[in-house]
Amino acid sequence: MTAQAVAKPPVRRDTQQLQPGRPWPLGATVRDGGVNFAVYACGVQRVEICLYDTGGTRELRRIALRERTDDVWHGFLPGLQPGALYGLRVHGPYDPQQGWRCNPHKLLLDPYARALDRPLRGAAWQYAYKLGHDRRDLQIDPADNGTRAAKCVVVDSTFDWGDDRAPQTPMADSVFYEVHVRGFTRQMPDVPEALRGTFAGLASEPAIAHLKKLGVTAVELLPVHAFNDERRLVELGLGNYWGYNTIGFFAPEPRYLSGRDPNEFKRMVRALHAAGLEVILDVVYNHTCEGNHLGPTLSFKGIDNRSYYRLTEDQRHYMDFTGTGNTVNTSHPAVLRLVMDSLRYWVEEMHVDGFRFDLAPAIARSGQGAFEHRSPFLSAVAQDPVLRRVKLIAEPWDLGDYGYQVGGFPTGWFEWNGQYRDRVRDYWRGTEGSLPDFAAALCGSADIYEQSGRGPQASVNIITVHDGFTLHDLVSYNEKHNDANAEENRDGESHNRSWNCGAEGETDDEAVLALRERQKRNFLTTLFASRGVPLLLGGDEMSRTQGGNNNAYCQDNAISWFDWSEERRGDPLIAFTQSLAVLRRELAVLRGSAWLNGEPDADGRRDAGWYSVWGLPMTEEEWTNPAVRCVAIVLDARFAGAPGSSSVLLVFNATSEAATFTLPDVPGHTGDWKLRVLTSEGCFDEKGAAGYAPQAHLELPSHCMALLTQQPEA
Repeated sequence: MTAQAVAKPPVRRDTQQLQPGRPWPLGATVRDGGVNFAVYACGVQRVEICLYDTGGTRELRRIALRERTDDVWHGFLPGLQPGALYGLRVHGPYDPQQGWRCNPHKLLLDPYARALDRPLRGAAWQYAYKLGHDRRDLQIDPADNGTRAAKCVVVDSTFDWGDDRAPQTPMADSVFYEVHVRGFTRQMPDVPEALRGTFAGLASEPAIAHLKKLGVTAVELLPVHAFNDERRLVELGLGNYWGYNTIGFFAPEPRYLSGRDPNEFKRMVRALHAAGLEVILDVVYNHTCEGNHLGPTLSFKGIDNRSYYRLTEDQRHYMDFTGTGNTVNTSHPAVLRLVMDSLRYWVEEMHVDGFRFDLAPAIARSGQGAFEHRSPFLSAVAQDPVLRRVKLIAEPWDLGDYGYQVGGFPTGWFEWNGQYRDRVRDYWRGTEGSLPDFAAALCGSADIYEQSGRGPQASVNIITVHDGFTLHDLVSYNEKHNDANAEENRDGESHNRSWNCGAEGETDDEAVLALRERQKRNFLTTLFASRGVPLLLGGDEMSRTQGGNNNAYCQDNAISWFDWSEERRGDPLIAFTQSLAVLRRELAVLRGSAWLNGEPDADGRRDAGWYSVWGLPMTEEEWTNPAVRCVAIVLDARFAGAPGSSSVLLVFNATSEAATFTLPDVPGHTGDWKLRVLTSEGCFDEKGAAGYAPQAHLELPSHCMALLTQQPEA
């Protein structure tokens, strides 16, 4: 049965000053001495703008938008100034069994709000139905929440960008650094305390100095859109630290602001650009924090639930391709417009350089729910002149049918390569039969990307990222240790392809500790030597640990924050990582954009040649022998298109025994090979590096690799 939800306002309705305004752009737009409001809402009876005092607790005026153009309710309010606080109330049917969830007793966020006045913290008053009622979400809640709800802020977009210029780093030259805005500087002592954990903190000189020293080219920020802490977590004394629970696709998360000025984000971007660093945003358009039919109502649900979300046939429940309870319906024109407007806003207004799309297949599905290259979202992006000039990176999996799409995205897209992660982890933990897949990953994963017409740079190579073990924990734990998450260690991935090197967790065993350090250097050297684009998890360069927690999404504390103690700041791994970044820039052959084929040319030269421990070409029998985990590859610089650059010899030993390699005799390479990296020791400058002639012997300890360089003959 449909209930027409109409609330009696506690303040007078005011329409005397309201002018018709315009249906475009959507949201609250400052213009002509006032503010234009435009809200998309189909099938409702009335949309009201509620204005609040500066504290956001007392409603001052309630204004009904009288004009309606193609399901956009709009009006212009003269005299309203930037900084004004407002919310929406939508009057319409409350009938969850028909997909309607309008409840004007609940103050709603404008989907196009440019800023919020406070962080969102899950609470009972966020729900549109009576919690604890035996009819559950079918029973509307008449309690008003306007006093406690977050308010939208009218924002003046004026900002002096000065001479800001996007770095436009080519993908082949990029090194991504995945980092959390709050966690990065929350304990950084050189940053003023008031700025720690904020956009201003990330833009501070000490923070930028670390990034520049490290040699990365872009920061990939975990979600910065406004998000909600789940009520369950709040009641446990926790919160949603990662931020993959968003609701404000245009609003920076308030808890990352040092004050109340949303332009702080722009100043951060300007500072990072001035340092030559790009800004990539991790964006969550696949779902919102409103959850399933029993979740809260903060915005979309109460405005136009049937348009914004994919509903099941019974209309009450939600299709869930994301594992969060709902899926945003990007096949609907108005919702697709919202997402596209948001993306363009962050590029044109906020000057970001690209996006990483969380659970990207979920937003790339057709109206029928199938992942398709011609889906509304992928089609819209393909023709958009603004988005075509920025980096577009997919997390290429979701939980729906055929949701695993590594290698499945169209040209113009880059992908987090989960298979690269699995293959490299398996090889270095000594899994039998892992060598062929490891070799493919090292060379750019041609088996995944070549047939789609994309090059090696389509693969964003990952070994560790925010969800899962850190690099230090990857080599220190066989099992997850997530007890702090209050889910009895049930959450998080159980199959991590990790190896603790002989002891679980902390140990004082010197042999285990030495092996762990070697393994960390193995992983990092493999990452920086692989074709494709390396992504470094922030903190891995200084052995950041989460104590074995591989799902620290709710740990806004020292478990997740960077440790900037003297011990960690003095970690030799920082200098080692920095040297790898320098080597990658120096050695063009590591950044090649063409696929390797290994076929000899007329002079017997090969772009890549694989060799056994004996210094001879690898045989089919050796490739298929599951016990073989020693191998070497020569990457010939003469195929790199960079005259004067050196060729590279990579030598790998993933066995538990030392191995003596005979260095191969490679056509056009008659001089000494210079040992630049030995993961049992460190990195070496070319001038001081030891030299090895072809056919000389190089001994590698167990679980070790080496990188050597040589200038080939012309």
